[in-house]
Amino acid sequence: MSAVPPVSDVVVCGAGIAGLAVAHELAVTHGLRVLVVSEHAPMSLTSDKSTEAYRNWWPGPDDAMVRFMNRSIDRLEHWAERTGNRFLLNRRGYVYATTRASRAAEFERNAALASAQGAGPLRVYRSTAEAEQYQPSALQGWANHPPGADLFLDAESIRAHFPWLSPDVCAVLHARRCGWFSGQQLGMMLLEELRAADGVLVEGRVERVRVEGGRVVGVDVALGGESRHVSCGAFVNAAGPHARAVGALCGQDLPLFSEAHYKLSMEDEHGVVDRGTGLVILDDPISLPWSSEERAELAADPDLAWMTHELPAGIHLRPEGYGASRTVLMLWDYHGAQRYDAPMYPLPEDPYYPEVVLRGMCALAPGLRAYLERLPRCWVDGGYYTKTRENRPLIGPAGADGAYVCAGFSGFGLMAAPAAAEMVGARLVGSEGPEYAAAFDVRRYEDSGYRARLESWGETGQL
Repeated sequence: MSAVPPVSDVVVCGAGIAGLAVAHELAVTHGLRVLVVSEHAPMSLTSDKSTEAYRNWWPGPDDAMVRFMNRSIDRLEHWAERTGNRFLLNRRGYVYATTRASRAAEFERNAALASAQGAGPLRVYRSTAEAEQYQPSALQGWANHPPGADLFLDAESIRAHFPWLSPDVCAVLHARRCGWFSGQQLGMMLLEELRAADGVLVEGRVERVRVEGGRVVGVDVALGGESRHVSCGAFVNAAGPHARAVGALCGQDLPLFSEAHYKLSMEDEHGVVDRGTGLVILDDPISLPWSSEERAELAADPDLAWMTHELPAGIHLRPEGYGASRTVLMLWDYHGAQRYDAPMYPLPEDPYYPEVVLRGMCALAPGLRAYLERLPRCWVDGGYYTKTRENRPLIGPAGADGAYVCAGFSGFGLMAAPAAAEMVGARLVGSEGPEYAAAFDVRRYEDSGYRARLESWGETGQL
């Protein structure tokens, strides 16, 4: 463990992907003295619970998220190129599927919007002849893949290119500047380069941010039963699920809450899932497959009757690993996310998660029914999505002069960290950063027009 320096230019709280990316940016790009303080090992609280996916596919009311993610992916690709793709960046894509004609029409409208906002060109296939131009993704790497998205609206073409999906699927949208990578390898790369630039990481807890004359002048760190003072001119809150509590140390009530999200992994011994596919999402509500006897028994139990109801859309899966690997990752927030003002550890257990997720997955990939008679061994873990009401992060000044925040990344921290770190670095050295930075500034909530816009989306709406 490194010693705590008495003086630093910047103290960063948090050693998840956001904290490491910010520290790397400040030390490597800007040459600043950086101290990272974390109560946990690097990349171990939430960042290692991710599916490690990324996308530039963010159809929304404006182009801020598309531009932000395009910049982040630019940086990921640059880092991959200069390191020989150490963190295994691929361009498998996101594959959205639906069995509903009405949702297929929404796919087309949303895809046109995303394309117009900078996500790349849209190619629509309404026949097998048109689908002949489709270029499947390579298993590895990111170069020489088509941009934009491919939208299949022809059932025969869908069966030809995605034969393992349900025959009821009537539309497939393959977003192309998307994929996944090894978050742990990326985090370790950033940490190694941070240390090479004389950055310091210590295992401790930020217990006080000292402010004098409205400006950050130091940080007190609890370390091994002692308190150490570090003089500094800037402090960055990159504390992930704990960002709201850390923000209070800077006199800032950050509008953040957390949601517990889970994922499971299992071995697909029957080879149901195409090992070459991207991250696949069924964008339909789902009713779980039960026998009539099972359904009646569940419906009679007040604690289990919910399993007989229609459950929300958004079930995800993707293959994990290369070569002989048969591992598949699966996610589904079927309960509807419960909000926590402060995260609880360990996460609340859900003993039904493996069976409910696997049964739900049968609506996407019917071949998975082979596992229902005897459930395979599943491994479940999870972490918190810490987010704002509109699901856009907080990046920039927060509270006293010299205090910054880089948090609220919901489930997209790994993909957003490169661009977010660049934005924090720019602000800290006196630049305004990119035009879209205002969309992520904490001060956006001071704008009456922005607040009215949030209200128009309702309590659970997202921009």
